[in-house]
Amino acid sequence: MAPKDDKRRRGGKPRDGRHRDQGKRDQDRRREPSGRRDDGGRRQRRSITAVPAGELPRWVREEITRTAPKARREPALTHLARAVGEYADGRFAAAYDQLKRAKQLAPQAATVRELLGLSAYNLEKWEEALRELRTFRRISGETTQVPVEIDCLRALGRHDDAAKTFRQLRDLDPHPATDDEARVVFASHLLDRGEVAEAWRVIKPGRLVANPRPSALRRWYVAARVAARAGDPDAAERFVAAIAEAEPDFPGLAELRQEIASA
Repeated sequence: MAPKDDKRRRGGKPRDGRHRDQGKRDQDRRREPSGRRDDGGRRQRRSITAVPAGELPRWVREEITRTAPKARREPALTHLARAVGEYADGRFAAAYDQLKRAKQLAPQAATVRELLGLSAYNLEKWEEALRELRTFRRISGETTQVPVEIDCLRALGRHDDAAKTFRQLRDLDPHPATDDEARVVFASHLLDRGEVAEAWRVIKPGRLVANPRPSALRRWYVAARVAARAGDPDAAERFVAAIAEAEPDFPGLAELRQEIASA
């Protein structure tokens, strides 16, 4: 899953190269509890971004123990614990510095590479973020950060690679939330390119269910934007109404309504 306040806006052109629907997704990723089950009953990987500031949990310590020489373990854990606190408070540069040191000590620790990639991403270090998150995926076998990989590729202007990575994710049976987030990123990118029909094929949601997961709300948000651009304000308003019913204070709803009205 936070960016600076001006990066959380869902309306208007993003200033930093990330797509306009990224901020809320980053925020929710940090808050997501470790090891919860998704809608299909599968166990999701415990994420370092869900660890609160303070002492690291046992599963993190066990990973460092498995992947680092004995003399390097405690120093690596010290830098990682500091980085978790800095990241949780939005001090991404400080987290990045701590994580670079942790990486030197425990380069095969997936938790270190994941958080380093996300810190680099928030600092707009797109190439490094992409490299670290791909390494995290290779080490862990997890696809949870593939949506961020796609957004890095988008920010770098590598449209074909972003499309390829999105297609690859479809073959990996992602968790529903990860699938939603990837569609949010890629459809927003397509919309910015003026590829409205393709954006709709990517983002088109299923039934508007009650009690949707947070990632589904973000998907509906982008679906509303795409529907408006496609000349279907009625469909756009249905998505807005569904979002408002599920979460009345959902960020950016007022801006979304203005965008629909002016489409």
